[in-house]
Amino acid sequence: MSRELKRKIGVNFNDAGLAEIRFWSPEAETVELKTEAVTVALEKKELGYWELSGAGIYPGNTYQFLINGETLIPDPASLSQPQGVHGPSEAVDLSAFSWTDQDWKNPELGDYIFYELHTGTFTPEGTFEGIIAKLDYLVELGITAIEIMPVAQFPGGRNWGYDGVFPFAVQNSYGAAAGLQQLVDASHAKGLAVVLDVVYNHMGPEGNYFEQAGPYFTEKYHTPWGSAINFDDAWSDGVRRYFIENVLMWFRDFHIDGLRLDAVHAIKDLGVKHLLQEISEEVDQLIEATHRKHHLIAECDLNDNKYINSPDQHGYGMDAQWIDEFHHALRVTAGEPATGYYSDFSGIKDLEKSYRDAYIYDGVYSPHRLKTFGGTAEGNAGSQFVVFSQNHDQVGNRMLGERSSTLVSYEMQKLMAGAVICSPFLPMLFMGEEWGETNPFLFFTSHGDPELIKAVSKGRKAEFAAFHAEGEAPEPQSEDTFNQSKLQWDLLQSDGHSELLSFYKTIIGLRKKYAPLRNTNRKQLTVSADAKTNCLVLRRWEEEVQVLCLMNFSKNTQDITIPDDKPSWKKILDSADPQWKGRRAAPLSVDALQKMEIQPQSILIYTNKYA
Repeated sequence: MSRELKRKIGVNFNDAGLAEIRFWSPEAETVELKTEAVTVALEKKELGYWELSGAGIYPGNTYQFLINGETLIPDPASLSQPQGVHGPSEAVDLSAFSWTDQDWKNPELGDYIFYELHTGTFTPEGTFEGIIAKLDYLVELGITAIEIMPVAQFPGGRNWGYDGVFPFAVQNSYGAAAGLQQLVDASHAKGLAVVLDVVYNHMGPEGNYFEQAGPYFTEKYHTPWGSAINFDDAWSDGVRRYFIENVLMWFRDFHIDGLRLDAVHAIKDLGVKHLLQEISEEVDQLIEATHRKHHLIAECDLNDNKYINSPDQHGYGMDAQWIDEFHHALRVTAGEPATGYYSDFSGIKDLEKSYRDAYIYDGVYSPHRLKTFGGTAEGNAGSQFVVFSQNHDQVGNRMLGERSSTLVSYEMQKLMAGAVICSPFLPMLFMGEEWGETNPFLFFTSHGDPELIKAVSKGRKAEFAAFHAEGEAPEPQSEDTFNQSKLQWDLLQSDGHSELLSFYKTIIGLRKKYAPLRNTNRKQLTVSADAKTNCLVLRRWEEEVQVLCLMNFSKNTQDITIPDDKPSWKKILDSADPQWKGRRAAPLSVDALQKMEIQPQSILIYTNKYA
């Protein structure tokens, strides 16, 4: 790898195996590198950087930085924290890993079928090795991309990952840097892309040594986590470079295929060029140099397509975004009470709009927000939106962490899966939903600071103070809370669970097999919903092939009239079929204008031509 492509901050090793150290601390008077054996001064350079070459430090050595002779901290750009967030950093040579994925080609986003997982609870082992052991299962399910919740080093061994404080260091209890590289390499060998969730809008509270190093934060903006990360104030160039280097590292040194950027609406940047646009441009340069494709996916709740428009369209250049509104409309249609943020959604007519327009609030008044909200997504392809019926936020931020399996009927679980997978968007599953996992996914932590533990527990209980009828909010710090959130793999062979898994495999297979379901062209569909019957008809096409999806979200049998543009339709999936533990199968074929009966809480899929 050329020198120009290598990481430009932290402790790195050149082709001769010598350390090259670059540390950013613009307001420091002196900076020294301390190891167990030596203390060496760094030389001050331009723009707040301090540098040192050939310092007698090698891979596996631990080190810290001493600022002004009195403040000793780990490296903010540390690649490894073997003793946790308060311990010294460990020097790592990322180029030491032997990759075998030279022939891997990252799929187009339109071919992604995501599977979101949390490393610590996905398997009994709670490690990257544990995930590797399940890759064949995910391939058989039909997944094309695994999406891993954040792995940046956090306090202790139990955390969702959004409290990370070393963005470059891979969580030691999961398997550290080499373990993640091994997972990516193994995934590529199985034909699976790997997406990693990263957090650039805030840092966790415990083990956060950034302020001692330099002006990483600004008081210009207020955020839910305190001072905002400094992306546009004095000395912000060094902070921006820090996070850009982080993006490039995941793609270049870990062969990650895509990043999901957490809550980008909380990135405060009023500079001429937004941080996200600069990231996009730097990634494009990396792609040109390495000929490896990478995707940038934003989580954003602003319904503003400038995040996913290209810079020449005055956008930030993100390739896609999560779209919560599809989820909210689907959940209310399925019976979720319209309270809290769900109060903005009326049900099936909103679901109809989301299939057609992606954004539901596209410049209309939002009663929940008490203001006109959003813009249109006109011109944005379906492949720029990720949709789901569950995810870590929507499950884990419920007081009791209930999954769909305990909130809706068995039949509704199949229907919701169909609604997501048959959409013109990119479908995502949340780990375990495909077999109806019954364990909750709860909020859990393993902080070491007693005061922080109390504050988190108090905050969680206050958040759900109005829900005492449902019991107490589980204690985040308890190991039992973490263990309750682990998947139960033995359920796969149980009655009902095995049939649900088979249903998921079948409908994912249909999405891959039938071009109208596989394409993400939002222009090639019609959709109509009947609020009275709570039924929806979605028709999609690709050239001569058409697919008709009939969905009944009501608890009663309903009559649906078949559209009249084709003479005959042939059934390819019926969630009410006895093979999926349904009560009555629909006819194998139906004619145009025929009125047919559709079972409660079910989906029927017909085509005019078998693929």
